[in-house]
Amino acid sequence: MDIFLEPFFQRALLGGMIIGITAPLMGIFLVLRRLSMIGDALSHVSIAGVALGFLINIYPFFVGLLVALLASFAIEWFRKAYKTYAELSIAIIMSGGIALATFLFTLGRGFNERVTSYLFGSIYTLDRFDLLLVVIVSFIIAAVVLINFKELFLMFFDEEAAAVSGLPVKFYNILITMLTALVISISIQIVGALLVSSLLTIPVAASLAVARSFKNSVIMAVIFSEIAVIAGLTAAGVWNLAPGSSIVLLQIVILIAMLLLRMGRRSV
Repeated sequence: MDIFLEPFFQRALLGGMIIGITAPLMGIFLVLRRLSMIGDALSHVSIAGVALGFLINIYPFFVGLLVALLASFAIEWFRKAYKTYAELSIAIIMSGGIALATFLFTLGRGFNERVTSYLFGSIYTLDRFDLLLVVIVSFIIAAVVLINFKELFLMFFDEEAAAVSGLPVKFYNILITMLTALVISISIQIVGALLVSSLLTIPVAASLAVARSFKNSVIMAVIFSEIAVIAGLTAAGVWNLAPGSSIVLLQIVILIAMLLLRMGRRSV
């Protein structure tokens, strides 16, 4: 197990564990809000931002993050414009992100290989600066969620009741979308844009299958996510597997196990 002594693997493991906490912490609210697909939309937009960063020679993470934040505002704007068909906002942003990324790829053929690493994840390439950004952004996200936990809980279970009680519903809708954009931006290097929404949704789905309360589901989602990240990265490092796909496949295994456990409980 000499892999654990390698600095690049230690950075990858630490970064993955941090994301393993932050992603399901955000994902629980997205799933309850029926916005699970927002991760896919923002991840495609982030890739367009990364491609733009390479094209204009600015640190791709920052550009991807900025573009994702702008897209989060656009999603909220479209949701207000199409209140009856709110899911249209996600479809529009996802389509636009894919189109913009493809367009930028054709402009900068020289960096396409580097952008591709963001599609499939490049956790082993995390340097100290990348890891510092992951830590800072994750701390901000976790702090905001924990400070506003009760308000978010009320709003996502009954938005009308939250509005009547005086909560600034519009503000919290924008806040949660912006925080999701931040999570997506820092998670892309972990599992890649094509798999990033799995970090938000699959651990939450597993926890909802067996949890008996909202608080319990949050805790279990984080635990399932951490198990998948640590075991997935370890397996990938030891057997030379793709780290992002290893994490996601283990998450699916955990989900299936929890669903079988729930079926077993019901049959008793």
